[in-house]
Amino acid sequence: MQFFLWLAFLVVIGVAIFMVQNSTAPPVVMKFLFWDFKTSLIYTILGSVGSGMLIILFLWIPRSIKASFREKHSKKEIEILERQMKPQGEASKPLENPQR
Repeated sequence: MQFFLWLAFLVVIGVAIFMVQNSTAPPVVMKFLFWDFKTSLIYTILGSVGSGMLIILFLWIPRSIKASFREKHSKKEIEILERQMKPQGEASKPLENPQR
């Protein structure tokens, strides 16, 4: 987990350095169907990085919810199995002072 945090930190630093170095670039014109967007390169980069983060977040949320449900179900199953094994464990204990 810590590896991914460091990796994300390095990506953010890299994007920030790229944006500062290209802050004097001429405006970027983006065309989509009937619209023309004229904006700074910095805002274009921020928008694309932000969009990528949102897409990853939306893909991660369902997976996280499934894992949470799976973990709760597994814990309940373990508790049930432990309760079932408890009476069996007491019956199969060896005698402490065997009578010979």
